[in-house]
Amino acid sequence: MFLLALVSPAQADVVLAARTMRPQTIVTAGDLVVKPGQIIGAIVDPRVLIGQETRVAIYAGRPLRPGDVGPPAVITRNQIVPLRFTRGGLTISAEGRALSRASTGDPVRVMNLESRSTVWGHAQSDGSVIVK
Repeated sequence: MFLLALVSPAQADVVLAARTMRPQTIVTAGDLVVKPGQIIGAIVDPRVLIGQETRVAIYAGRPLRPGDVGPPAVITRNQIVPLRFTRGGLTISAEGRALSRASTGDPVRVMNLESRSTVWGHAQSDGSVIVK
């Protein structure tokens, strides 16, 4: 006995930009439109986008893809940030100047203001940098 099933492509929704957004814009619900359709690689749930920051320019009517957005930056370029280095029981603190933008957990290069040397660390949610 053979069972013949007619398969039709499943319809899904796709999230489109309601307006043109510049990089570093925080996405709100008003910035998004959900329309029926299917675009490979496009985000289908608008809830994952709200509160995220655009990484690239996004034009009105275009679908949003995962690489287009990310967590909001907690450190901006040229911002003075506290640096912390901890090893065992020793903690060294200094001030540095961020050389790029970074979100929580992102690696960021920072120039130590006292020694003028550059170090790599990870951005923390409070805007400080932990140096490894």
